Amino acid sequence: MSPDKNPQTMKPLTAANKLGIYLPAAPEEFRNSPVTRAQLDELRTNPPEWLTELRRTGPFPRDVVARKLGVSNTGLVRAGIDDALTAEEIDGLLADPPEWLIRERENLVEVRKEADRVKTKEAERRASSNRPRKNWV
Repeated sequence: MSPDKNPQTMKPLTAANKLGIYLPAAPEEFRNSPVTRAQLDELRTNPPEWLTELRRTGPFPRDVVARKLGVSNTGLVRAGIDDALTAEEIDGLLADPPEWLIRERENLVEVRKEADRVKTKEAERRASSNRPRKNWV
C-alpha cells in the first residue's frame, strides 16, 4: 500500500465476527471506531487482555455458542436462546443437558448424515455419467 492512500477499514461488527467475539461485550473504543486490517492482524497476533478474557469467558456470539454446544444456530433459535451466553452458562448446559439440547444435537447429527449421503450420491451419479467433469473443488 502506498503512503498516500487510506488504509482499508471495516466496521466494528465485521472485526468482531472475524475475531469470534460478541461486539456488545467489547470495550467502547473498539465498538465505536472502524478497524483497519493492520489493527485486526495485530489483535489476532498480539491480543490485549480484554480480548483474551472475552475469548475465555464470553459472552459468546450465537455461532460460537452453537459450536460449543454442538447444535446449529437454528437449533438455538428453536430453543429460545437468542442472547449471548458465557462460558459458565455453556458449561452448565453441557453438564446437565436439557431436553432441547439433547434433541438438537441428535438433529444436527442426522442433518450431517443426510448431507453426507446426498454428497456421496451426487459423486456416484457424476462418476457414472458420460458428461465431462466440471471443475468442482
